[in-house]
Amino acid sequence: MTNFFVHKKALCESTNVGKGTRIWAFAHVLPGAVIGCDCNLCDGVFIENDVVVGDRVTIKCGVQLWDGLQVEDDVFIGPNVTFSNDRFPRSKAYPEKYERTIVRKGASIGANATLLPGIEIGSDAMVGAGAVVTRTVPPNAIAVGNPARIVGYVGSDAPVATAPALVAGVTTSHVNGVTLHELPHVRDMRGSLSVGEFDRSIPFAAKRYFLVFDVPSREVRGEHAHHTCHQFLICVRGSCAVVADDGTHRCEFILDRPNLGIYLPPMTWGTQYKYSADAVLLVFASDFYNAADYIRDYGVFKMLSLKAR
Repeated sequence: MTNFFVHKKALCESTNVGKGTRIWAFAHVLPGAVIGCDCNLCDGVFIENDVVVGDRVTIKCGVQLWDGLQVEDDVFIGPNVTFSNDRFPRSKAYPEKYERTIVRKGASIGANATLLPGIEIGSDAMVGAGAVVTRTVPPNAIAVGNPARIVGYVGSDAPVATAPALVAGVTTSHVNGVTLHELPHVRDMRGSLSVGEFDRSIPFAAKRYFLVFDVPSREVRGEHAHHTCHQFLICVRGSCAVVADDGTHRCEFILDRPNLGIYLPPMTWGTQYKYSADAVLLVFASDFYNAADYIRDYGVFKMLSLKAR
């Protein structure tokens, strides 16, 4: 007697199926597949041998999960989503090893999306219906289009407005310690000047700076946090968006003029995207470069941020 449901017109050859999972008509699960608890496999789903599906996963009609795919807990896969595991397929020609694709915890993939092999869909990310995903999607990102590009981040507040809503000085945000700074802007017939003073208008003394430029508009930069380093970002030319995340709250800021800066304290996950073609982003850092100070895994960052509270 099994503790999961298999429709009389489905074929489940695997014994590694968790309690409460439901497998509906015309689905076919091969012997080597591993399926977690409380999953819902809708009509016409096919799952190969080298596939691992976590708990509470919903797989809608017409989806095939091929060898090399790992789906973590609480994932939603919409109707007719297409996965692949071989970038250069030939009839009767098989690679020595299939490329691995991972869909991380809580991610959602919209109907008819197509995913190339060897990529990762980050935790809680959302892939839009019909998207063609050719590269890894970061945690919490919203990716749409063909080829898919990031257009936003799940759970971030609406982008913080620029000039009309700002008052001179410092604007706080919902993200712990993150502030938006309107620096002095002096205009006269000779041109314009903006200035900031370290340990005053910029809330730390800098030991390093770097410039980010020539970034294609579809690219994403940052995607990390620091244990101890403070950062201050100014888009001195063009514009870009900065998403700041403290592990609980997330907010998007638009930097679109050279006297507007954002302060990112330690233990803030920072992401920059939506670069204009002419964007030049200036970043001041409180410390010299130290690879050990970087946190590059969002799951690790969330765990550390929760412990710090």
